[in-house]
Amino acid sequence: MARKIMIFTVISLIFCGLARAQGGPSFLSEIKLPPGFKISVYAAGVKGARSMALGDMGTLFVGTREAGKVYAVRDTDKDNEADDIIVIAKGLNMPNGVAFFDGALFVSEINRVLKYDKIEGRLNDPPKPEVINNSFPADRHHGWKFIRFGPDGLLYIPVGAPCNICEKGDPRYASIMRMRPDGAGLEIFSGGVRNTVGFDWDPRTNTLWFTDNGADWMGDDYPPDELNHAPVMGMHFGFPYCHGAGIKDARYGGERRCSEFAPPVKELSPHAAALGMRFYTGAMFPEEFKNQIFIAEHGSWNRTAPVGYRIMLVKMDEGANVVSYEVFAGGWLKEKRVFGRPVDLQVMPDGALLVSDDYAGAIYRISYEDKE
Repeated sequence: MARKIMIFTVISLIFCGLARAQGGPSFLSEIKLPPGFKISVYAAGVKGARSMALGDMGTLFVGTREAGKVYAVRDTDKDNEADDIIVIAKGLNMPNGVAFFDGALFVSEINRVLKYDKIEGRLNDPPKPEVINNSFPADRHHGWKFIRFGPDGLLYIPVGAPCNICEKGDPRYASIMRMRPDGAGLEIFSGGVRNTVGFDWDPRTNTLWFTDNGADWMGDDYPPDELNHAPVMGMHFGFPYCHGAGIKDARYGGERRCSEFAPPVKELSPHAAALGMRFYTGAMFPEEFKNQIFIAEHGSWNRTAPVGYRIMLVKMDEGANVVSYEVFAGGWLKEKRVFGRPVDLQVMPDGALLVSDDYAGAIYRISYEDKE
């Protein structure tokens, strides 16, 4: 009898965990997507799932912010659902960012970047990490980092502003930095970036695009989050002097003119917390989605009427001019009730789009099937 009770308890816990990942047993069926698209649970029980990176052998690495863990997620039988969820690191200092390069996993803590060499062959017995750079500021405010390797083979690492709005003498704050894979050659690539938690490179031009979170406590409708384009090194995007395309800061706006700075390519919804972004480079979705930008909006935390909790689509023309900004997947927020908070996006080899959700502790898979 005791054995039966234990088995029943374990099954119940598994079911409850999946139900939470879906926001309830039937929640995912209520996510609104364009015709032909569907969403499913790729992995449940990935507590605090944040940034994602794909290994050479198909392992999905997932960082966390509050959980202090890094996961390896595997779909060994290729049925589009994870079979193994392995904790490869724990007790780390907000390891939000993960990146994969030349067979190694790179993990960003607040003040340092770690390297796990040849990790895919040792998921159940991970090697001791090498600290490749520990010279970043230790501030926890906007200290979590999204990292990714660029087409130039350099690792890009943002350093957020350690405040809501402030001016610091250290130029590393409110910047995007980059360095070689061995941690050497650290330099500032872009300045005036309040807090970016997602960036990608246009596959047509190999130039950097990134989201940036606008400041708080300036009202429900100000300032906007931003989608920015940094085609060259040395550009400044306005923080803390200007917000959005030309909103002068009440305290620092008198020091600089907004015309001195690079304006956003697109102003996004204020306080929506635009995080992960990806150019769609897969072959599964219809041609109209090729090289377009998907953005995960994590959702507002202090707006009177909540906004975000969705995946947005930014469509561009051949000249990389934004022509629309529209909801692609919505439904994680219903009547002020939150079911999930999208964080990051990952285009898979088959063309499906993965979405991490740190609120539900889940990773979703968005796929397309032409029914005509």
